[in-house]
Amino acid sequence: MILTIDDLVIPVKHSAQRKTMQLTVDRDSSLLLTAPPSATTEVLEGFVRSKLSWVYQKLAEKALMYKSIRPKRFVQGEGFLYLGRSYRLNLIEQPAVPLKLYHGRFHLAKSNQENARQLFISWYVEKGTAWLEAKADEFKSRLAVEFSSVKVRDLGYRWGSCGKNQTLYFHWKTILLPAKIAEYVVVHELSHLIEPSHSSEFWLCVERAMPDYKERKQWLAEHGMDVEGL
Repeated sequence: MILTIDDLVIPVKHSAQRKTMQLTVDRDSSLLLTAPPSATTEVLEGFVRSKLSWVYQKLAEKALMYKSIRPKRFVQGEGFLYLGRSYRLNLIEQPAVPLKLYHGRFHLAKSNQENARQLFISWYVEKGTAWLEAKADEFKSRLAVEFSSVKVRDLGYRWGSCGKNQTLYFHWKTILLPAKIAEYVVVHELSHLIEPSHSSEFWLCVERAMPDYKERKQWLAEHGMDVEGL
């Protein structure tokens, strides 16, 4: 079902697990309305109209963040994030490996500048898989859950997702975030092993494992787009 209200096009997802309606604005500015199966079109439209001011504010914030994004250039001195810290790029003639982080700098062969983006992504996937899996192991006991594996890949506009067979998926850009914020993403997905939807029970699970999650969640909402420049 699709709702069209003014200039907004909003997919509607009915869920038997929901008792209330929830309107979300995703990282790519797309909207999603989740509602109980019993909610009528009239009720859905009324709910969205009551949220219009909030929706347009969120869309404006995201548009502003997109405008501020500058694509990275793989040149001497450019900064690249890793766990929230920016490391300068050093171009060298003969590297032992295609891309390496040591002595506080990323080192890349000049001959690899053309495929540097893919080299960085591969590096982030490798480091992210190990780091995120270790964090999932660390936090799982607080939630009394088990996961089967951690996979890091490009998830589009999602930081993470909880897949079939208790597999946790994370965007490779998660490893660019500050460690405390990346930890929140991990706890968020672990909590989905208990509660699939973003219900009040879900947020209680998150809070149980991470009492200060609201501050981390807010930081991610306000600054997460800053890592989009690669």
